[in-house]
Amino acid sequence: MAMAIDQESSANDLTIVLSSKERDFLIRRNGEQVKINSLKEKIVGLYFCGSWCGPCRQFTPKLVETYEDIYPKGYSEIVFVSSDKDEKSFIEYLGKMPWLAVPFSDAEARKNLKQLFKVRVIPHLVFLDGTGKVLGNEGIKFIEHFGPEAYPFTSERVNYLRLEEERAKENQSLTSLLVYGSRDFLISNDGNKISVSELERKTVCLYFAMSSHRECKNFTLKLKEVYENLKRKNFEIVLISLDEKYEDFKESFGRMPWLALPFNDKNCERLVRYFEHKLLPQLVIISPDGKTLQKNAVKFVEEYGDEAFPFTQEKLVTLANLKKKKLEAQTLESILVTADRNFVISNGGLKVPVCNLVGNNIILYFAASWSLPSREFLPKFVTAYQEIKKKDETFEVIFISSDQDEPSFNDFFSSMPWLALPFDDERKAFLSGRFNIVGIPVAIAISPSGCTVNTQVRHLLEMHGAGAYPFTEEHIKNLQQQLDKNTMGWPKKSRDEIDHNEHELALIHQQVYLCSGCKELGYGWSFFCKHCNYGLHPKCAAKQDEMN
Repeated sequence: MAMAIDQESSANDLTIVLSSKERDFLIRRNGEQVKINSLKEKIVGLYFCGSWCGPCRQFTPKLVETYEDIYPKGYSEIVFVSSDKDEKSFIEYLGKMPWLAVPFSDAEARKNLKQLFKVRVIPHLVFLDGTGKVLGNEGIKFIEHFGPEAYPFTSERVNYLRLEEERAKENQSLTSLLVYGSRDFLISNDGNKISVSELERKTVCLYFAMSSHRECKNFTLKLKEVYENLKRKNFEIVLISLDEKYEDFKESFGRMPWLALPFNDKNCERLVRYFEHKLLPQLVIISPDGKTLQKNAVKFVEEYGDEAFPFTQEKLVTLANLKKKKLEAQTLESILVTADRNFVISNGGLKVPVCNLVGNNIILYFAASWSLPSREFLPKFVTAYQEIKKKDETFEVIFISSDQDEPSFNDFFSSMPWLALPFDDERKAFLSGRFNIVGIPVAIAISPSGCTVNTQVRHLLEMHGAGAYPFTEEHIKNLQQQLDKNTMGWPKKSRDEIDHNEHELALIHQQVYLCSGCKELGYGWSFFCKHCNYGLHPKCAAKQDEMN
């Protein structure tokens, strides 16, 4: 039975910690038995994980890389402590690991180790020194952030590495970012090597992307346009590929006109950590002096294109002020009329001149048939449209499609009682950029004067229905005040005895939630159980109370 470990002590015996009464060995994936006493004087990592755990499967390859780097030094070992439910899964997962394991058959030892090291979630990695003293219980973070450089995995070593990172940022240069080990070059998609020194004194974009990522695919098209316009202005882009397969990297990079770090280069992981990468795509702007200008300039490229160059704060402020002035001077014709197009269409195919809509309340509706949220929202939107039209005959909606083919556009548009831009209309790209459309569906309210009234019309219709019209700030404020006033008479708690009788439901305010009763999105007040993530629209809660 495993002994208790005093983390402040330096005299805990690993042979006792890892053994049981009947067993004094660990096993390898080939079945070889290794005596536990062979671990004396070694740094040992206890790796708690299971094959069924997604984060474990994601982390294990990173740990294998670290292990293969440090194992030849002869001073360290890792021991797999499985959370698998059956021996077949254990054996299959151990087959991917080059280190030792506690036998699956010794369930009591595995259970004792989890209790001993207070393992609550997996993956979990604890490092012990040769005497059994805990060096650190945040091994997952150590490996993810520093890899083999974290060896010997002490807090002192990790603090030193963090301090070095801060110093590196203070002395950052293009060379310190892109040169790694003996590699001092980048590659082009035709296989040529380009010295990093050739990029000195240029504005350089580090483009973190993955070929299978939908938003990366879309953004790459926009970035190509920007690159073609800026490549003669001391400007370059370097792809930091996060692809896992060389074939994917080769195919996607082959369509890019800029440079890249070689596939699976160790520096890719370092740069991900260095720039605290969280979202894809990410576009880091490095100034000609090697300093970071923008940690993610994706939204600036999407909104301003090549006009954002050189991406300095002063330039971006200037562009923002110009955009503000344009919005203040905006008219319906300024956003919907071009030299080639001055009309929209009905779903019967009739052309409606934009000038006929001037002076009306208009909603620009960005959606697509392939978008499930667009399809789910449409019936509610149609109902609200018909109710608003009864109050204001001049009110109109213009559908702006993101469909990929004309039959899909025609089929989806045929279910709408309003107007649309023709399929594949060039004005769609301009409007998407003007209103910074990222996800769909989105509904934008335009006033009779042509100014933007509200960009959150979809949420307002979900919450208030046709009552949200005309979507002005003052009107929505009054609606919210009335709703808050009404809730004062509501019960603070409710119960759903039929589908959720474990806990009471508390009245809370949420930005958005999915009603567990009617399965529709809700906004604002709900009756919610924080223990079970179960919530009801107030109207659904009222129905449950009646049934109870």
